[in-house]
Amino acid sequence: MTADPEHSVVQGELAELRRRLDVAYARVEGGLALLSHRTEETAKELEDVDTRLTTLEHARWPLQSVTVVTAVAALVVAIWQALGR
Repeated sequence: MTADPEHSVVQGELAELRRRLDVAYARVEGGLALLSHRTEETAKELEDVDTRLTTLEHARWPLQSVTVVTAVAALVVAIWQALGR
């Protein structure tokens, strides 16, 4: 049996291609894992923001109530000024 130099070159090239494919596969897997982690973190942050927004919406005063309180305060100030002079 003689060692064909062309056969060993092909074997070396196949090994190099296999190595490059493994490296590329690992890189893609790492990128997908990172994207998955970021997606989970973003979903958690979005849920927190939604919870905070809901809390703020329930704690705020309706615009009509603010208008009525302001109108009553203006009326009291006007009456106080009218009676004070």
